[in-house]
Amino acid sequence: MGEFAETLNGYVSIVNGWVWGPVMLILLFGTHVILTIRTRVIQTHIFKAIKLSVTKDTLAEGDISQFGALTTALAATIGTGNIVGVATAVAVGGPGAVLWCWLTGVVGIATKYGEALLAVKYRVKTNDGTMLGGPMYALELGVGEKYGKSFGRICGIIFALLAGIASFGIGNMTQGNSISGMVQNNFHVPNWITGLVLAVLTGVVVIGGVKSIATICEKLVPLMAFFYIIGCIAIICINRAYILPALKEIFSSAFSARAAGGGFVGASVITAARYGIARGLFSNESGLGSAPIAAAAAQTRNPVRQALVGMTGTFWDTVIVCALTGIVLVSSIIKDPVALEGLSGGDLTSGAFNAIPGVGPIVLTIGLITFAWSTILGWSYYGERAWEYLLGKKAIFPYRVLWVLVVFVGCVTALDLVWNIADTLNACMAFPNLISLLLLSGVIVSETRKYLWEDNLDTNSTDVIPQIKN
Repeated sequence: MGEFAETLNGYVSIVNGWVWGPVMLILLFGTHVILTIRTRVIQTHIFKAIKLSVTKDTLAEGDISQFGALTTALAATIGTGNIVGVATAVAVGGPGAVLWCWLTGVVGIATKYGEALLAVKYRVKTNDGTMLGGPMYALELGVGEKYGKSFGRICGIIFALLAGIASFGIGNMTQGNSISGMVQNNFHVPNWITGLVLAVLTGVVVIGGVKSIATICEKLVPLMAFFYIIGCIAIICINRAYILPALKEIFSSAFSARAAGGGFVGASVITAARYGIARGLFSNESGLGSAPIAAAAAQTRNPVRQALVGMTGTFWDTVIVCALTGIVLVSSIIKDPVALEGLSGGDLTSGAFNAIPGVGPIVLTIGLITFAWSTILGWSYYGERAWEYLLGKKAIFPYRVLWVLVVFVGCVTALDLVWNIADTLNACMAFPNLISLLLLSGVIVSETRKYLWEDNLDTNSTDVIPQIKN
């Protein structure tokens, strides 16, 4: 990194520390808690939601199936955050960060539910029948209706602009760089070759739009998640003597400051919470406002059905996958603190997976490649919809071409600065989205009452979907 980039990275780090400070943590975690209470602990319906996620609703309006919308969202969320992000949280925030990450996922299920509900409630239809939705439309139509059209429109533009820019960082360059780095370290393939192959594969899928992306994600996501989970379970079995000490360390460190030692950094409670919550958001995106963009395209009879399906994404991503990663990392550090001392991010996870004789690095490499590539596919759709909201349909093709080119750039570029900028933009995206969730929480409650509490999940929505020119 050059001198200018290092200086800029220092300033971005300062801004990053501010936007991820106490105000953001309180707003994010507070929204999770408020929506959990207002939806009467929607998390208790998780098994009903899982059943709905694999139930086709073909008679409803939408571009892709409910499962397709879920896997597209999961493709974007189950990524390097589950592997690199959790490891970074543990390395910097200590083992207590794992619990904060997990708690963020548990209560964040309610926020993911609310986001998806509003996305379907306020989605619009173009003159060619395409469904568009997400926080920008909820802000413009929902918040605008209640608090003034100009205010809603401005908030929608701000969110879309931040999402459109952030997509190239969180959903593209950082993911491509993780893939090329892992392939180079394990198979000694030059970064430019990985970048070229990845760009071509991405272009083939992205050019077909959301239906093409959903088709790939429906097949890729279940396979990649199963493959990675099996690897984590194998390590947990190998480290079985250290699992209880690891759980004890995770719980005790989450609520009490501790000195460095035993292979862990010293970390305060606020540091553990900050990195756990931030990495939880980076991983499951509850409150970020990205996943609802895919939810809006789903074939669903009413907003609540897709909201239930959408909230399972946070369950699988954080409550299951991130929790397994955290236990693997902490138990591995306790088992062999010398070997893993000083490691962070992907290196720490790689060190933990070395516990699987012979195939550990291969399992992790395949997991990271599929996780990161699926994130590139999912976020390509999010960014496309953001720029379409800002500039119209004419922006779609140039955006797709640029997206593919940036995949290559990400594979051959050092990205410390990009990671920091992505973190900052994530927080900035979350602010308008969380505001819309709080301002429209009454709508979330009324829709939940109409369809879930009064047992009308199979009832078609009476909402008229507005049609717009594109």
